[in-house]
Amino acid sequence: MGAIRNIFNSRSEKDGIFFGQVKKIIGFSPKNLKCYEEAFTHRSLNLKDGKGNSFNYERLEFLGDAMLGAVIASYLFNEVGRGDEGYLTKMRSKVVSREHLNELGRDLHLLDLARAAIPKENFGINIHGNLFEALVGAIHRDRGYSYAREFIHDRVIDPYVDIEKLEGRVISYKSLVIEWCQKQKMSFNFDAYEDSGQDVIKHFSVRLSIDKKQVAKARGTSKKKAEEKAAKRAYYAFQDKINPQEFN
Repeated sequence: MGAIRNIFNSRSEKDGIFFGQVKKIIGFSPKNLKCYEEAFTHRSLNLKDGKGNSFNYERLEFLGDAMLGAVIASYLFNEVGRGDEGYLTKMRSKVVSREHLNELGRDLHLLDLARAAIPKENFGINIHGNLFEALVGAIHRDRGYSYAREFIHDRVIDPYVDIEKLEGRVISYKSLVIEWCQKQKMSFNFDAYEDSGQDVIKHFSVRLSIDKKQVAKARGTSKKKAEEKAAKRAYYAFQDKINPQEFN
């Protein structure tokens, strides 16, 4: 009997610590702690719930992504009356960009709460944003729309959403450079090729030419990353001519 009591005391103690950690992050007391346990469980543990369904953060990540999009879209719709559909879509994309969500997840130290069967240093950088979205999904499952909306306002909109700054924020230098070239009726070409050299990991190089003149070159672990780096360098080379706000 003593051994059984110790097991339950240990579980209760762990739940109490986890409860306190979650409460500190979300700003209110969780009702159903299971929702948050799911939000911080990685698929590598291969856990199942009582119905045999996978128990990890991926479904909550999907729900949180939808919640973020809806709440931020509603905010922008109400606050920016001059914005048409294209403008509002781009502004929402800037708020919920993967880079920004990763930043939010890191600031809240969400990875510290994650449970996984693999070392945390092996996770890609997007784990931070994935956990943030899963947390939003968990709040919605636990306390409903109003609590999730309040959390998004407190953690995302109020501290980070400044319309004027967002208008000048670039989320894709490649898209910006392409739009600028098209507006100026100039040709452009991203010439990508494998360039691993002595690297163990495969790398690619990209030469960006505008009007048949090479303006930037960059290297990355994927063609997409190399193209974005090259476009960013081209942007800074022409930043006195390219105004991001013109393409919002």
